[in-house]
Amino acid sequence: MAAALSPPRVPKPKGVAPAHYYESFLEKKGPCDQDYRKFWAGLQGLTIYFYNSNRDFQPLEKLDLRLFSKLTDEAPGGNALDTSSQFSLVLRDQEIKFKAESLESREMWKGFILTVVELRVPSNLTLLPGHLYMMAEVQAKEEARRALEVPWCFLRVSRLEAQLLLERYPDCGNLLLRPSGEGKDGVSVTTRQILNGLPVVRHYKVKLQGSKYVIDVEDPFPCSSLDAVVNYFVTHTKRALVPFLLDEDYEKVLAFVDADQENGESVWATPTWFSSSGSVSLTNVPKPLPPVPTPVSSQEARLPPLPPQLLDQDENYVTPIGDHPAVEYMNQDVSPSTPLVRSKHKKAVKLPVKPPKPPVVPKPDLKAITGVWARKPGISSPQALSLVTKLGDVTAELEEKLQKRRALEH
Repeated sequence: MAAALSPPRVPKPKGVAPAHYYESFLEKKGPCDQDYRKFWAGLQGLTIYFYNSNRDFQPLEKLDLRLFSKLTDEAPGGNALDTSSQFSLVLRDQEIKFKAESLESREMWKGFILTVVELRVPSNLTLLPGHLYMMAEVQAKEEARRALEVPWCFLRVSRLEAQLLLERYPDCGNLLLRPSGEGKDGVSVTTRQILNGLPVVRHYKVKLQGSKYVIDVEDPFPCSSLDAVVNYFVTHTKRALVPFLLDEDYEKVLAFVDADQENGESVWATPTWFSSSGSVSLTNVPKPLPPVPTPVSSQEARLPPLPPQLLDQDENYVTPIGDHPAVEYMNQDVSPSTPLVRSKHKKAVKLPVKPPKPPVVPKPDLKAITGVWARKPGISSPQALSLVTKLGDVTAELEEKLQKRRALEH
């Protein structure tokens, strides 16, 4: 027996390797980790991606460098003389410890991280000329990438709203970009710092002249992009100004689902009752009643779904269809298909004494009427009228009888 033909094997599609600025093995230990875990790490943009191996294309974790604060060397036992391969990355909200494969790998990681964060090649690291050249290339790539993007600290808010954001969320940064109040293409920079316990808010104007952004200070400084404007304020203030980045992972206001008292719909509500200590008291929270299921008839259950024309594209609400009003007949003719319903009256309706006049009948065509009717125009009995109205439907047999009767009369 001939063996069954098997389909040809198709090679599995290979993923595209990510183009990292720098990559190597790193051991990582976060705030919630008990021990170090080894990853294949790659730096791209302002993000460090962590993979299971160097053959994977989907990262297991990633670390955002927009919250960068500083880099420190981590020596075991606190011995500063120990040439270890450990270093710490300090962010605004956490600190992550790393172990590199060697001292050279540690310096490379620190150099590339500082290059993408500060957009300058660090000069205080132990690096070879070839390493410095690689970091200069990464700096040019990162500047070109950011020139095409809007900075994360740019928000479309007014001057007052910018001040309120910086005041309410001081841990998210103290520098914010916003559209210019003059309504032109320029932008404004709002900063908020604390001096001797008092807040100091400053506003700076940035004009757009051709393809350059010019910071309007004593010595106007041109920038090629909005990200370069942010970098100018950060670097010229010794990193005292931090770009504003609102933490969207956690909510700032306590909210819960409650039933609306007017229409009974479920809505988001915020508690208005607070205890003396400022915490929310949950003892008096009214528990919403569960919705009462409405019975659905078998006929309604078999109804087809609504067509898409009845759905509002903007609000995704179903357009309600009004019920047809009940037909009330007031001295109207009822169609033959409508069943007759006898209405009950409390009092008998009195009929008029005189009979109603017969309806006006249009005059018949005299040409169709025979001569005997033409000689007796005075006939006005009901039988004659009904006969005249039916002359149009007389058959040939009746016409013969009329002719015989007319002959007998003569």
